Amino acid sequence: MPHRKLIARLQAVVGLSEQDQAKLARMPYKLKNLDNGAFVARQGERPRSSTVVMSGFLCRQKVISDRNQISSFYLAGDMPDLHTLHLPVMDHELCSVGSSTIASVSHDYLREVMDASPRIMHAFWRETLIHGAIYREWVENLGGRQAIGRIAHLLCELATRLELIGLLDNGSFHLPFTQQNIADACGLSAVHVNRTLQQLRSEHLVEWQHHTVRLLDRTALEDVAEFDRAYLHTLESVRSSIST
Repeated sequence: MPHRKLIARLQAVVGLSEQDQAKLARMPYKLKNLDNGAFVARQGERPRSSTVVMSGFLCRQKVISDRNQISSFYLAGDMPDLHTLHLPVMDHELCSVGSSTIASVSHDYLREVMDASPRIMHAFWRETLIHGAIYREWVENLGGRQAIGRIAHLLCELATRLELIGLLDNGSFHLPFTQQNIADACGLSAVHVNRTLQQLRSEHLVEWQHHTVRLLDRTALEDVAEFDRAYLHTLESVRSSIST
C-alpha cells in the first residue's frame, strides 16, 4: 500500500496525526511496475498525477549537450514530482534506475486532501523544500569536492535516507546502480568512478558486490565525504540542532 511508504517518510520529517494518516490511507492510486530505464515522465509532458515511489529507485535526469546528468535520486516513500501540482510542465525526465514500483495519485485528490488538512499541506510543502535542500547539497558536492568526496557523499546520503524508512540493514543496502549511473550523478567519467570505488574498497570503507553496498566504516566514510545530515531536515536533526 503506497500510503505506508509515504507516511513513513512524512513521519520522519514532520509527523502526522492519526486522522491525517487515515486520510492518506484512503487515497486512490494506480500501481505500475517499471523496468530499468523506463520513463515515469518525459520533459515537456503535463502530468495529471503525482508519483509515490513504492520500491526501487527513480532518478531525475536531463541530457545536456551529449551528456546525461542525474540531479536527484528518489527512493521508497518519496514523491519526486509533487511540484507538478503548481509547475505543470516537466522540465526534466523522471525514470527508473533498476526495476521499481510506483503508485500514481491524481492531482485532484491531492488538492482535496491538502485543502481538508493544513497539516498534510504543511507536510507536503516541507517535503518539497527538503528536496530543494538536497538539490542544493548536490550542486555544492559537484562544485566543491574531489571525486572520492563526491561518491562518498552520495553513498552516505543514500544510506541515511534509506535508514529513515527502515531499508538500511546493519550498514548494508541494495543499490541497483551501474558505474555509469554514479558517473552521471557525480559529474565524472565511468573510468574515474571505477578508480574511485577501488580506492574506497582499498581503504576498507565500503564493499560493493552484486548490487549490495556495505559501509564498513561509516564514520570514516562520512569524514571523507564531509557529510552532515542536517540538510536532510529530519525531525531527529531538527531536535539535535535545537538541543545544541
